[in-house]
Amino acid sequence: MALAAAFGAAQAETETSAVRMSQVGFETQGPKTATVEDRATRPLPWRVVDRAGANVAQGTSKVFGRDAASGQAVHTVDFQSLQTNGEGYRLIVGSHESRPFSIHQHPHARLKYDALAYFYQNRAGVPILADHVARPDLARAAGHPHEVAACFSGADTAGVAWPGCDYTLDVTGGWYDAGDHGKYVVNGGISVWMLLNAYERTVAKGGPGASAFADGKVDIPEAGNGVNDLLDEARYEIEFLLKMQIADGVKLKVPVGAQAAGQPLTLTEIDAGGMVHHKVHDAQWTGLPMAPADDPQPRLVYPPTTAATLNLAAVGAQCARIWRDIDPTFARQCLTASQRAFRAALRNRDVRAGENFAGGGAYGDTDFSDEFYWATAELLATTRNPAYLTALKTSPYYLGGPLSGKSATGDPGFSWTASLGSLTLATVPDVLPPEDLVTVRANIVAAARAYVDAGYGQGYGLPVAGEKYEWGSNGALMSRAVILGSAFDYTGDWNFRNAVIWSLDYVLGRNPMDRSYVTGYGDRPVQNPHHRFWAHQADPAYPLPPAGALSGGPNNQAMVDDVAKTLVGKCAAQTCWADDINAYALNEVAINWNAPLVWVAAFIDDH
Repeated sequence: MALAAAFGAAQAETETSAVRMSQVGFETQGPKTATVEDRATRPLPWRVVDRAGANVAQGTSKVFGRDAASGQAVHTVDFQSLQTNGEGYRLIVGSHESRPFSIHQHPHARLKYDALAYFYQNRAGVPILADHVARPDLARAAGHPHEVAACFSGADTAGVAWPGCDYTLDVTGGWYDAGDHGKYVVNGGISVWMLLNAYERTVAKGGPGASAFADGKVDIPEAGNGVNDLLDEARYEIEFLLKMQIADGVKLKVPVGAQAAGQPLTLTEIDAGGMVHHKVHDAQWTGLPMAPADDPQPRLVYPPTTAATLNLAAVGAQCARIWRDIDPTFARQCLTASQRAFRAALRNRDVRAGENFAGGGAYGDTDFSDEFYWATAELLATTRNPAYLTALKTSPYYLGGPLSGKSATGDPGFSWTASLGSLTLATVPDVLPPEDLVTVRANIVAAARAYVDAGYGQGYGLPVAGEKYEWGSNGALMSRAVILGSAFDYTGDWNFRNAVIWSLDYVLGRNPMDRSYVTGYGDRPVQNPHHRFWAHQADPAYPLPPAGALSGGPNNQAMVDDVAKTLVGKCAAQTCWADDINAYALNEVAINWNAPLVWVAAFIDDH
């Protein structure tokens, strides 16, 4: 196994505190809120002391009472009036005292770079070089450097016989999706979109944020090539997505449409030219730990789907407009692939993913109306062809926001992508008629207002109502923060930016676990994510994670791993979590969770 000789040391666990706040610190003029676990029914006196012990702010807490999502009785403390930069502050509330914290103009300045470094360190096909990582033990040999994969053929785990195909594909490159070594087009698509949208919003807005990822700002091998580093990282995945597209003239047998429950799948032959394979991964699951270069399993590509095809149609169009002046040849390649994919999806509107393949996740979907809307919006934004606008107006999602009634898009997710289309229409200049631009922005803003209101009803302040925390709840929260940040861009209403801060505060320590869910950040960070290489807990010869990886977070809806099963019926929603490498339902990391973290961290540091 190709591991470096020097290794990081596990961080000693700091004792939990009843005072929960961001463990990274606070902006000088920004919101400063803490949650305190205490059953007192009357307000508690609080004070902030500086490093010398002198009082610099004081007041009384607000009694929140029982917080259903955390299962705790809590108070909240707002100390935004303290606006003096410094280190070593402590918040004392009744008998409880916080750990030292800091106040600075830009406490999150490093986070966007560390969150983006996640993607370089999960590249397939190339060695991860010691020159570009924080510690020598994070360097590794290339995983799957010559990844020429055949199509899956034979019986799946349900006994359905798949005929496979008569070709192989060179699919070297791209990002490993999560804790395993699979590469999935639908998760790659939304992740690329997030990174490229972070770029597009700064270009549209102007100001210092536009240069945050300027060439040379990010420690990647491409730095110095004259291209924005955020775009360089996104391109690494786009080039993989392009390789997953099927040549013209190919016929394949695939599942089409809804099929009878409990019955074997019926496979139908289609014209698959221009379609996109759903995923590539190992023939069987590998164990923990496992460096990518040591993976012994055969690599296989799996049948195309309408969802994967529309992901390439959408991201290819987005690529084409961004690289138009940077690399016209690459831009043309992207647009050609996008338009081929879009035509193929129109021919094959309901090709679904097989759910019963070993060795990787299904990433299934049964409704592709959202992907059609997203892809059409991206093609309109790139080509300005009025035919795409005409098609868009037939979509139930046209101009919709996350909560806009019949046109509601939901928040961004790999299988609910309509919001990406509306965000593009609302962000890229001069795409829509003026009155439609007003409508789509108003619908996004209306959802953001509802999310702000939801935050006021939570003891820990995050803009999420209810007690259902899905797999990847932290990633979902960061995607919601993208909606909030976009609403701020459209309106300048600081309530929306404050809610983005509340979201970051939650993942950085203001939560009932008193845990920073971002590796390497805070006094009590995640140390044992479910990841085959950052697997120090499983084997000390493997490294601890680098800084900047977001844990999936609390999950009380799909508690399927062995660690999560021990918590069933014993945890409130926000406490259904464990820092354990085997807790893949609670503590995995993934590109589609880190991508909105990059967006959010860049947004916050832009203002």
